[in-house]
Amino acid sequence: MGKVFLITYDLRKPGQSYVELYEAIKNVGDWQHPLESTWIIKVNSNFTFAENIYDKLRPKIDDNDLLFIVDITEQDRQGWLSKAVWTWLNNE
Repeated sequence: MGKVFLITYDLRKPGQSYVELYEAIKNVGDWQHPLESTWIIKVNSNFTFAENIYDKLRPKIDDNDLLFIVDITEQDRQGWLSKAVWTWLNNE
């Protein structure tokens, strides 16, 4: 099983296109986008630490944006998300 990371952000520049950020996130690994500013990523071996993902994503955001990445691989998880997201997340 690979690692699972939670990526969340605040993008603070109205009207800015963040397509490059979204594509960079999708290229990190198998992904779900369950909430507006939150992604869950199952990563491949190139991204074994949050810092590796941060280094890839940081150039895609502005200096006033915020970005948080955390490893949730073996963390207790609970929430109210779609059944498809829970199935994907639990199918490690």
